[in-house]
Amino acid sequence: MIKELFNKQRPLMVIGFTFVLLFVALMIASLFDSTEITGVNRWIKPMKFASSIALYLWTLAIYLYFISGRELAKNIIGRGAIAMLVGEIILIVMQAARGTISHFNTATLFDSLVFYAMGLMILANTFLIIYLLILYFRVEINLPKAIVWGMRYGIILFLLASVEGGLMSAMLRHSVGVADGGAGLPFVNWSTKGGDLRVARFIGMHAFQAIPFFAYTMEKYNVKSATFWTTVFAAVYFVFFTFLFVQAMFGKPLFAGF
Repeated sequence: MIKELFNKQRPLMVIGFTFVLLFVALMIASLFDSTEITGVNRWIKPMKFASSIALYLWTLAIYLYFISGRELAKNIIGRGAIAMLVGEIILIVMQAARGTISHFNTATLFDSLVFYAMGLMILANTFLIIYLLILYFRVEINLPKAIVWGMRYGIILFLLASVEGGLMSAMLRHSVGVADGGAGLPFVNWSTKGGDLRVARFIGMHAFQAIPFFAYTMEKYNVKSATFWTTVFAAVYFVFFTFLFVQAMFGKPLFAGF
């Protein structure tokens, strides 16, 4: 399967691996550079984005691989995602190198332009995923029914998480009840003092992988009514995602006093 992905979706697979290398490079940099931004080593945020983007690109490669035909559409989605996310990570790393935050930063005209440029890139990527969802409802997918529905549900939850990202951009912050930064969970830095919208967004975006994987497991072990149970799992996942969002909006942390 991996060999086939490298043959059929080489750009996404190779660039995804490049992001893994970037993650390692940033991790090494963090060991020798103690500079902090909002109380966290400045290379942590680029590391989080590098690892997340690598997983996203590899997952997108799988989604595109199973679409029959539509080579032009698949190239538009795949290469478009690469362009947008490479552009975003360049800006994130640049801002970290400058010693300032990348998101929600309107301190200067330059910082504002960087932030809005990232927003446009993410918006463009969101439209590409909407296109992917349309294809998954209109084009033949060479997979069992349960897995196809799992992938559809995964895309839908991913898009809902993207809407939440738009809300954070409008608010110019990801925390509720406290200022961004401060005490947080290790590495992810989710606030332990107030609400943090990044928690629900993280869960929602990784529905892109989690729900199809659940459907695959149902099919692998020949579970009866696999499509039904995939739908139930997607519904429970949505409820959990919604709960985390509401919890954050009420200013409640995922884990208090960690």
